[in-house]
Amino acid sequence: MKPEETVDYNIKVAWHAISRMYNTQAARYDITTSIGFVLLNIDQELGTPATKIAPLLGLETRSLTRILRSMEEKGLIYKQADTQDKRSVRIFLTELGLEKKEVSRQTVRHFNLKVRDKIPQSQLDTFFKVASQITSMIEGKTLFDDFELKPLRKEASA
Repeated sequence: MKPEETVDYNIKVAWHAISRMYNTQAARYDITTSIGFVLLNIDQELGTPATKIAPLLGLETRSLTRILRSMEEKGLIYKQADTQDKRSVRIFLTELGLEKKEVSRQTVRHFNLKVRDKIPQSQLDTFFKVASQITSMIEGKTLFDDFELKPLRKEASA
């Protein structure tokens, strides 16, 4: 099977193209794609528990910690102890964070509108259904239950 015929290759190539596009746009506003996605997932009024952000974005906790530290240094967010659960920390947006969230929101919205202008809804519905099915297969953690690595063929001795 050629790489361009595999599902994972096509998903990876599309995501990298989207990520590069978003990073190019984000750099114009002194943020990154990762920062933009985090900003979009922080509740503007109530803040968001730090522990809830990583799962929303499919990030490892360590990666999120680095991003949050960078965001705090840039003055985009601040942390505050949760009023109900003192062990938990909530992430809030600063005024600058709100501005950058709006940049992120408009950028994502623009991209999605442009895609929807070019690709018929029926094709998008199929894409969403297939993407959801692939995600479910992976998250089910049973994808490789019946996988057995086939032994490599031994080359004939010369």
